Amino acid sequence: MADARAARLCGDGAGRRHPNGAAARGALLPRLSKSGEYAALFVAVLGTTISPYLFFWQASEEAEEVGTEPGRKPLKRAPAQAKSALRRIRIDTYLGMAISNAVGIFIVVSTAATLHAHGVTNIQTSAQAAEALRPIAGPLAFAAFALGIVGTGLLAVPVLAGSAAYALGETFGWRVGLDRKLGRAPGFYAAIAAATLIGALINLTGLDPIKALFWSAVINGLVAAPVMAMTMLLAGRRDTMGRFTLPWPLALVGWGATAIMAAAGVAMFATMGH
Repeated sequence: MADARAARLCGDGAGRRHPNGAAARGALLPRLSKSGEYAALFVAVLGTTISPYLFFWQASEEAEEVGTEPGRKPLKRAPAQAKSALRRIRIDTYLGMAISNAVGIFIVVSTAATLHAHGVTNIQTSAQAAEALRPIAGPLAFAAFALGIVGTGLLAVPVLAGSAAYALGETFGWRVGLDRKLGRAPGFYAAIAAATLIGALINLTGLDPIKALFWSAVINGLVAAPVMAMTMLLAGRRDTMGRFTLPWPLALVGWGATAIMAAAGVAMFATMGH
């Protein structure tokens, strides 16, 4: 749980409650550290925000809609459809970013005000993480946390398994798409089944689930930088994008975000052992 561990970014010491002002200052102006743990935490937070698998999922779903919706064509061949399509994508992206980041901030602040404030900075079990809900949910904290975990799983498992199948299918030239029947895309659906099964089997191992979530977020943060760089390069090529090459304001923001992701990864490796 990168968000749970990120609570220390908002903290100002164990055993003290965090007034709203102090929490806001800690969230907006976190104390920087040269430790390797802090750098890894920073990469993990970025990895949960810009996850590489979402690139594959979003791109594949957009491409799939072109073939399934009547009248839809690739925008290079039907530029007249660009205005409505880009408007839909823009609203979807901005709304999703706003909601997901708001949820992330609430997780960090609530965990900082409960667990970190009482010196709990090393979360090893789901039961410990559930304690962050006790001030709000009381005796129902564990039930609320369990429902949240189940809901997150129902949302995340199809996306994770589906994006892995899309990535493998595109790499090996398989027929892909959730609109296809099983017999038309056997490799694609086999990849979904295998990814889901592997995820279920991990629960039967002795692997620490909290550490697994944290380090998977770190890996996501490290992988995101080269994926973002390739995306930015493709988005700026006229032979790929036609008249829809990325405008310079978005290119500036995109390359800036890519540079931050890459710098965070370099800083993590440079501070290992500190």
